[in-house]
Amino acid sequence: MLQRLREVTRRLYERVLEREIGGVPAHVAVIQDGNRRYAREHGEETTDGHRAGADTTERVLKWCADLGIEELTLYAFSTENFDRPPEEREALFDLIAEKLRTFADRPEVHDRGVRIRAIGETQKLPERVREAIAYAEERTADHDAFQLNVALAYGGRAELLGVARDVARAAAAGECDPEDVTIETVEDRLTTGPTRDVDLIIRTGGAERTSNFLPWHANGNEAAVCFCAPYWPEFSRIDFLRAIRTYESRRESWRKTRAQRAAALIRAVGGNLEESGGVAGGRSVARGDHEESGDSDAPLG
Repeated sequence: MLQRLREVTRRLYERVLEREIGGVPAHVAVIQDGNRRYAREHGEETTDGHRAGADTTERVLKWCADLGIEELTLYAFSTENFDRPPEEREALFDLIAEKLRTFADRPEVHDRGVRIRAIGETQKLPERVREAIAYAEERTADHDAFQLNVALAYGGRAELLGVARDVARAAAAGECDPEDVTIETVEDRLTTGPTRDVDLIIRTGGAERTSNFLPWHANGNEAAVCFCAPYWPEFSRIDFLRAIRTYESRRESWRKTRAQRAAALIRAVGGNLEESGGVAGGRSVARGDHEESGDSDAPLG
């Protein structure tokens, strides 16, 4: 009975949150943190935690489709993850390869028009993972309704450093003028490719940092950030809706700030105009009084 009551309460709260949301971000990026801690607290192996996290990933994809979100980027494997114990790292590679292939074959993926793309220094990954990436990208290449980016062997600083070196080499070879380097020049060289800017970053697991994730597309766009306590395997639809509410709150804050700045600018310009008009008007009146009094240095007749 108590369990049923909790379920009814949860569903009601979900509906309340849905009604509070007036718009959704186009691009959400997720740092999936907490798989290993979840496994430890449940007395399971680390690989079990990663598998539970993979199940959450599939649920999040459905929530995105339901809400009309157009793009999702998942931080699946960072460059720092190469430092993990070999047995954990290899098990994680096996899971990534497995999930990429099975997901790319699912009918609902094709029904929803999901296109899968890996971003990062994928050449550093084992062959079995690279082959799974190629399979998933080829299987979904014709879709364009929803973009799923899987960040693998990805690191934001390493990415920007690579771009800087690439541009420096091109300039040294006379292939480009440093003065002609533009935003497009940088974006063309990013391993993430020309994806849209990130609107919302979600990090699970309680840590409050963005961990070198998409600095160009997120920080440059001043993306909203939501840090939440649940481990990734525990991340619920309510948590997801709360994160979107954070995005809406940030967007509303932007609107108010822009309106306040515009009002302040109008007041400042209006004040300057009044001051200028008062000075000009005062000079005109003084000149008129002087002329009407006949007080002039010119000789009479």
